[in-house]
Amino acid sequence: MGAQVSSRTDTATRRPGYIMSAIRRFARARTGATVVEFALVAAPFAALLVAIVQTAVVYLAQEVLQTATEQAARLIMTGQAQTSGMTQNQFKQNICGHAAALFSCFNLQVQVQTFANFSSVTMTNPVINGQLSAASLPYNPGHNGDIIVVQSYYAWPVVLGPLGFNLSNLNNNKLLLVGTAVFRNEPY
Repeated sequence: MGAQVSSRTDTATRRPGYIMSAIRRFARARTGATVVEFALVAAPFAALLVAIVQTAVVYLAQEVLQTATEQAARLIMTGQAQTSGMTQNQFKQNICGHAAALFSCFNLQVQVQTFANFSSVTMTNPVINGQLSAASLPYNPGHNGDIIVVQSYYAWPVVLGPLGFNLSNLNNNKLLLVGTAVFRNEPY
């Protein structure tokens, strides 16, 4: 077996055009070209696919949270939450009931603020040191004619995509989703 390798090496050194001939044959060969081309395109294509799917799921989750917040906010706007003595946790459970397919109620946080007029409305930031903090979220559903801001927060887990695609804005690869409803309480 060693003699065969030696004779091939001897042949290559005796024929000066052998290496150039091998390079030309390799350049002309078309077998396997499709596999090589696919290998070059597959990684960016897969990265793009992951990014598209991740973005679509985030948009879907954001819309579900927004819709659930608006539906639950009607309880405050019509006075049902106030007359029944609904607590913050009960209100949160109501939002969660509208979005149970996508969200864990444990991770959902709710804030309800009351203002005298629309120009005095301010939004508080529930993020402290990159974490969603529920410690200071108020719950004040107000009275007749009050301006109410209902916000629901959810720390959505994000899958890191290839090529550095990252949607997270919180620590631990999470994205803060926010559902908001602003309205004037109806007379009740």
